[in-house]
Amino acid sequence: MTETGGPLPVAVLGSGMAAMGAAHVLRDAGIPAVCLEARDRAGGHTTTFEVGSGFLFDDGPHVSFTKHERIAALLADAVDGRYRTVEAVIDNVWQGHRVRHPVQLNLHGLPKDLAVSVLTDFVAETSAPPRAVNNYADWLVAAYGRTFAEAFPMVYGRKYHTTEPENLTTEWLGPRMYRPDLEEMLRGALDATRPHKHYVTEFRYPERGGFGAYLVGLRRGLDVRVGRRVVGLDPERRLLRFADGKETQAEAVISSIPLPDLVPMIEGAPPDVLAAARALSYSSATVVNIGVERDDLSPAHITYYYDPDVLFARLNFPHMFTPHVAPAGAGSIQAEVYHSDRYRPLGMTSAQLVERVLTDLRRCGVLRSDDRLLVAEARPIRYANVIWDHQRADAVDMVHSFLASVGVVWCGRYGDWDHSWTDEAFLSGERAGRHVLAGVRLGAAAEALVAGAG
Repeated sequence: MTETGGPLPVAVLGSGMAAMGAAHVLRDAGIPAVCLEARDRAGGHTTTFEVGSGFLFDDGPHVSFTKHERIAALLADAVDGRYRTVEAVIDNVWQGHRVRHPVQLNLHGLPKDLAVSVLTDFVAETSAPPRAVNNYADWLVAAYGRTFAEAFPMVYGRKYHTTEPENLTTEWLGPRMYRPDLEEMLRGALDATRPHKHYVTEFRYPERGGFGAYLVGLRRGLDVRVGRRVVGLDPERRLLRFADGKETQAEAVISSIPLPDLVPMIEGAPPDVLAAARALSYSSATVVNIGVERDDLSPAHITYYYDPDVLFARLNFPHMFTPHVAPAGAGSIQAEVYHSDRYRPLGMTSAQLVERVLTDLRRCGVLRSDDRLLVAEARPIRYANVIWDHQRADAVDMVHSFLASVGVVWCGRYGDWDHSWTDEAFLSGERAGRHVLAGVRLGAAAEALVAGAG
């Protein structure tokens, strides 16, 4: 059975930020592209859901802090200029102590004996000959000294990455981990009012509709089809097969879907490439979304939790981004719990997870015993973060080489298989679109559609 509408000039698999980047480039060049979304709603991981009556939660935490002026302007236009610029308040909780972010610059909030040990180790480490850095654990010790590394980022990393820091490389770091000098460490230990230093100092968020409102605007004028789950791809015939039995031809294919899902779809994928796709590690997340009948829940927009006995790695409070994602006078909490099939399976049901998160929120003082909960749900996210373990690089190279050999163009966090933020995903999609424009000859199907559009 053939998909209605005939052959496609360019099929873009997915409808998130990367897919939007590709589709925009192609549209601007006069080439019609069709975004094929497996789920019943567009937006990929940048979607927003209504929970209960009046609560909006994103599909995982999303804010825009892009430094790319063009992307910032594009997002602003997508919501017709109706967004908020929020001065980010980010903090940390460790054993009951609330500490400004990042912790390494704010030792003043910690017990004095711990702060002294951190500083002593930092001086010893930075005075010694440089150590060999073979993994993330080595990097942390070299950057901060052993006491700080073991008390803070190693603990948090196990919760977030779901594996030991020795299992991780360091290519993903970028600006994510601030590396201070001794003067900064000392001033942070002595002064409680140090200037804020973090890669997110302010962020932008749509006034209404959650982060997904950006994607609603970006989709304007594009052909985005939902419920079109691709289950097979014949690269020789440029044929896409859908879960409902229909099929269509596409003269070019751009994919933003996760590589472990994409490769098994491709007919003729050799065993070593299939094995490489299976070797790619990723974390999943279950976000617990909670609505509370009060809005004074936190002094911070985002809080990191370092204690291993607290299940969630991080909390964000969406009603503090904009009041229009919760009923008047109500507050909202999104708790992030990370797990992975390869390294740390979840091991509990959604109901058990919600109860455990609520227990930890009460124990940490975020919720009070008399709080009235208006909503509480667990929402699974199969693909959360790429795990940069030691087999990643070789596996990605093999998969990408295979995709290039069969003419499938990849993009986005799950196509590039990296740690890209939303703006970087859009830029990756643009590069994929330009690659198609430069390297793929579009034939009669494109010419007919372009002529019809004119």
